[in-house]
Amino acid sequence: MRIAVVALGKIGLPLAVQFADAGHEVVGVDVQRSVVDLVNAATEPFPGEAHLQDKLSELVPAGRLRATTEYADAIPSADAVVVVVPLFVDDETWAPDFAWMDAATRSLAEHLTAGTLVSYETTLPVGTTRGRWKPLIEELSGLREGEDFHLVFSPERVLTGRVFEDLRRYPKLVGGLTAEGTARAVEFYEAVLSFDERPDLARPNGVWDMGTAEAAEMAKLAETTYRDVNIGLANQFALFADKAGIDVYKVIEACNSQPYSHIHRPGIAVGGHCIPVYPRLYLSTDPDASIVRTARQSNAAMPEHVVARAAEVLGDLSGLRAVVLGASYRGKVKETAFSGVFATVDALRERGARVAVHDPMYTDDELAGFGWEPYHLGEEVDLAIVQADHPEYADLAPADLPGLRLLFDGRRVTDPAAWNGTPRLVIGGGA
Repeated sequence: MRIAVVALGKIGLPLAVQFADAGHEVVGVDVQRSVVDLVNAATEPFPGEAHLQDKLSELVPAGRLRATTEYADAIPSADAVVVVVPLFVDDETWAPDFAWMDAATRSLAEHLTAGTLVSYETTLPVGTTRGRWKPLIEELSGLREGEDFHLVFSPERVLTGRVFEDLRRYPKLVGGLTAEGTARAVEFYEAVLSFDERPDLARPNGVWDMGTAEAAEMAKLAETTYRDVNIGLANQFALFADKAGIDVYKVIEACNSQPYSHIHRPGIAVGGHCIPVYPRLYLSTDPDASIVRTARQSNAAMPEHVVARAAEVLGDLSGLRAVVLGASYRGKVKETAFSGVFATVDALRERGARVAVHDPMYTDDELAGFGWEPYHLGEEVDLAIVQADHPEYADLAPADLPGLRLLFDGRRVTDPAAWNGTPRLVIGGGA
């Protein structure tokens, strides 16, 4: 098959590589010339994705994968077009911002040819595939969905850093607007993906027909919103445990020893492109989902809670030297999307602290580019807050943070034995 992948980001590029590795001709289209040039040079544009560089080094020289900035080069005569363009959410209103996706959809529609399968993998509010993309593509292409082309939704369900592993491990969910379109999508994904044996699943691992695009859209929102709500509940338990002098981690471990309990870990922040965003997409079509809204608001308030607790211990933070350890939204990933670092820095600055940021994955210039003063281990500091669970922080000791008056480990990654004699707090009581 000839396959076009729209947007070569941290999900789109590995998908394009996966399709090419399965033996198909793949053209990726991206609006960033720098990304296109790097892909065509067989160089990964971003670090940290397992096996990506090795596969690029093999597939690009073999002519199985190339990139372009021109939709006119990628879309016409494609057997399938897979769209992985980011969808944003307005920070104030929580409404979805379709600007980038609308632009990409218009561009692909203008060059769409008959017989093409179009699959959206970007997480969407329920009803978007049928209510937004179908009429827009039909209007601009002059083609009729279900007759001249087929439109489906098939959500990406992978985690950056292990995309190829996750593509094998998790069922591929597919929902179309017609039975024929869904069947085409099932056939397509079965031709580009392979799956691990999963005896734990109720049915064989593989491509799962969800029946409708709406069911597939809701499945992705539900599985991710569940995680945000679960973390919100864990954080609520942790806040109570702090007051009651209980180690919430021991409580959670005990609860999860029973097969019907799956409580997640509390923490200073929920970051990344997915978990903080998709509950808001769900709320855009189900505004009465009060549990979802409360959990999202509670999780977003955790950085402020941590800084407030530090102020309870240290008193006035004005003029104190504070460092936030970790710019990334999670350990071992060089990505700041919705990272707790932003709210933590803001909360410290609002209390007058002199704030610096440390992250082993970022250079000083990169940290300065965010408007932060870079911090280096060994420099004098009064307060340190662990925001990302980078493995390097597990080995931190007081000597790394001279003058430290309080360590607040928001991820519970530091070794409590190393901090005897130095005040150390964690979320949820205990060590």
